Order: sequence, then structure tokens, then C-alpha cells
Amino acid sequence: MPLTVQQITLRELRLPLREPFQISSGSADVRRIVLLELREGDGTTTWSECVAGEYPNYSPETADTAWLAISEWVAPRILGTGFTTPRQVHAVLEHGFRGHNMAKAAVEMGIWAMAAQRQGSSLATFLGGSREQIATGISLGIQSDPAALVGKARDAAAQGYQKLKLKVKPGADLEYVAAVRQALGDTFPLMVDANNAYTEQDFDHLARFDDFNLIMIEQPLAWDDLVRHAALQRLLATPICLDESITSVDRAADMVRLESGRIVNIKPARVGGFTQSLAIHDLCAQHGIPVWCGGMLESGIGRAYNVALASLPNFTLPGDLSPSARYWERDIVTPEWTMRDGMVAVPRKQPGIGVAVDIDRVDNLTVRTQVLSAG
Repeated sequence: MPLTVQQITLRELRLPLREPFQISSGSADVRRIVLLELREGDGTTTWSECVAGEYPNYSPETADTAWLAISEWVAPRILGTGFTTPRQVHAVLEHGFRGHNMAKAAVEMGIWAMAAQRQGSSLATFLGGSREQIATGISLGIQSDPAALVGKARDAAAQGYQKLKLKVKPGADLEYVAAVRQALGDTFPLMVDANNAYTEQDFDHLARFDDFNLIMIEQPLAWDDLVRHAALQRLLATPICLDESITSVDRAADMVRLESGRIVNIKPARVGGFTQSLAIHDLCAQHGIPVWCGGMLESGIGRAYNVALASLPNFTLPGDLSPSARYWERDIVTPEWTMRDGMVAVPRKQPGIGVAVDIDRVDNLTVRTQVLSAG
């Protein structure tokens, strides 16, 4: 029986963060979240999440553009269409339809979860994941001063996180990282993430990050630039990790050819869903390039998809898979995501995404709804 989505319900939620989260391009204290409820003809439902932010500061997409793209262009291609495998969805959404990867991914990944659920398999197993638990890191936003960042870093280390990612930008970088390195010691796993805050004029400055024994420096230069990243990587001993620059398996292949980086952060929504994520994972494994799974301030629904993907073999570095309580007073799933000894368990015994959606909580937080139906 083919996989056929007969109805998609879009919901926008406003989920307050425990504390403001700041990166080089902006700050957020409330997360606008777009959820999708995909319904089959027999009434079976699967939930997914569109992780686009409120503003186009990470990617060109936003919650509003994704809503429009899903309702006007993505859903009409999917509703009522039968698929024998979720791998077919990506090609259908790509034909004559450029961009809007996060909008496409929200539907494409939901159909992967639908297929897993129908088969009685966990999403992780269905994707080919083998890990029972995943090492977890934490992303620390830009703080007011180095002392404040050290306090956050010490707390995170005490909680057992296996990697600390420090957000940086010009004027809040070397001094901050030096303070954390001194506080936590020479060997604690640290990385920095610039969210493309630097330019070619900053190469000498960026070379000074080599003093801190970092696992990686993530996306220091422009989001669409592979050439200058290649030039910078030749100057650095520290591996460059590419995030925003990798939007498809072809871009990952270009990175390999140009030697623009040595690590890839695979965010499935950024690359259009699981079909491309799996292709990037396999390409990187073939070339000896480790990958890890970053976060986009997802709710527990989006986190479920990241955990499933991060269970694949070449995700060898700790992901940004913090427990629910890291960001939310109360998540929208049960059980909430938790961490033990720096590890998040992969839910393998439950079919589908492995967590239940708290419908009452979702209803209470919903500020906008649209129902899209086949025919």
C-alpha cells in the first residue's frame, strides 16, 4: 500500500525559551515553531516540525516563508500522491522548484517517519542508525562578558556535556574562548561557531584560534562561500566545520574537492530532508570526514528527527542534542528528552519518532492553524 498523505495541518506555536539565546546575527527569547500533522487516509497521523526561524538570519527561510511554501507549493505536490518509498519524495519536491529546503524537509521527513511508523520500526532503525545512545554537546550563546561565559561553561561541564560549542563574533571571541579554555583545562572538548560573522580581512585574527586546541571552528565565513573557506583552511591547523554552506550533497562534494573544511554539521532541514542527509553522510564517510548533527532550537518533535539521524555510523562527534529542559520550561512531547552521563538515548522500542505529542500543550500554544487537504 503506497504512502499517501491525505491531509496536512499546519500549526504555529509560540514556545518561550528559558533564557534568551544569542548568536552573531541576533537573539531570541520566544521560539516561533511551525508544526505539521500529516494524516493518512485511515486517520493515522505523524507529526513533524519546520525549523525555520523568525528572521532570515540563518538561512533565507523564515517561519512565514516556510508556511507559504508548504501551503502553496510543497503540499500540493504531496497530498494524494502515493509513494512506494520516502526516498521518492525529494525528487518530486526538487523538480522545477528551487530552494525552500526547510519547508520541503518538514514534509519529506514527516513521510519518512510515517513509513517507519507503518512498518512498526523506530525512525532511527528505519534510517539505518545503529547507535543506542548519542554523545551530547551544548551550544552556549554569546554572553555579556568572558566571566559570564565561564560560568555557563562550568555549569555545562558539570552537567556532563561532552562538547561545548561557544558562539562567537568579532569583539566577543578570543578573550572569551581563552577564559573558558583556562577554566576548563587544556583537553576539555571545545569548539566555536561564528555563524559566518567574519570575512577574508579577518584571516590573521582567525588564525589565533589555533592557540586554543579546538575541535573545530564552525562556519567562520559567508554562508554561501566555499572558496574563501578553502583558503582559510590552508592557514589553520584547527579543522573548519561547514554548516550553512552545505545545502546539498553536491555542495558537500564541492567542499571535498576544494578542501574547504574537514568536518560537516548535517542539519537535515537545511539540506531538504533525510534523503540528502543520508547522501551527505555517506559521501563524508567515503572521504573520511566526520559529521555531527546541529540544532535549530527545535521542540521535542524536531529533536526526535535529529536524534534518529545522529544514530547513523558516521556521526562520530557529539551533536547539539541537549535535553528538553535546556531550552524549555516544558516541552511539547512526552517523555521529554533527557540526558544521562552526557548521552541521549535513541528511542528504538517505539515505532516512528519515539515520543508522543502533548496535544493539550500544543493546542494551548497554537496561534495559527491551516488545514490542507487532497482534492
